[in-house]
Amino acid sequence: MDPRLTAHALNRWEDLTGRLNAIGDYLPGLALRLTAGLACYLVGSRQLSEGSGFEALVYPTPIAWLPASLAWSLLSWTLLLAGFLLLLGLCTRISALLLLLLCGISLATQNWPHQWTELLPVFGLPTAAGGSTATWMLAIMLLPLLFQGPGRLSADYLIGLPLGADPAPRAVADWGAWALAALFLGAAALWLWPVLGMSLLAAAIALAAFQRWVVG
Repeated sequence: MDPRLTAHALNRWEDLTGRLNAIGDYLPGLALRLTAGLACYLVGSRQLSEGSGFEALVYPTPIAWLPASLAWSLLSWTLLLAGFLLLLGLCTRISALLLLLLCGISLATQNWPHQWTELLPVFGLPTAAGGSTATWMLAIMLLPLLFQGPGRLSADYLIGLPLGADPAPRAVADWGAWALAALFLGAAALWLWPVLGMSLLAAAIALAAFQRWVVG
């Protein structure tokens, strides 16, 4: 094969992917925020109007320590407010983390872990009654918002511009980054699967210590 043709093809491919990457700074985050934010806002609003649905929790979680009506109000208001913030793209990462925690709580109340007895053949998503499939899909949608941010069509980005914030901060792929990931995912998993959650939190501490005291 002619090396010039190969180089030309690679250049064209890089031009294409470069343009797609540029649009990727705008559209994916916007689409995820609007979809997840609207869904959470509407669910939170409906739950507040319907009243408590936590008379009995199927699977014991720390939220079970609170009175049912108080737990329901806290979760519903968090859904509504975090969903609204996602729609604006304001405090996006914090909102995504809060909603990810709620996904763990929600799954823990949906007959977990017995729902795993019924699985979709593709993706391995639970299909038990109670909306568990939708909850898993929401959790998956929240991960890019938590780890990659809201995109440039967001209030977070627009507010950061006049403050001199770096619109594209340098990625720091060190052990501390993995510690943060383990911390966030462990906090969400703690509600659903305490052993996994505690393991991830312990891993977060170990990775942070390794970054701080060994790598420096």
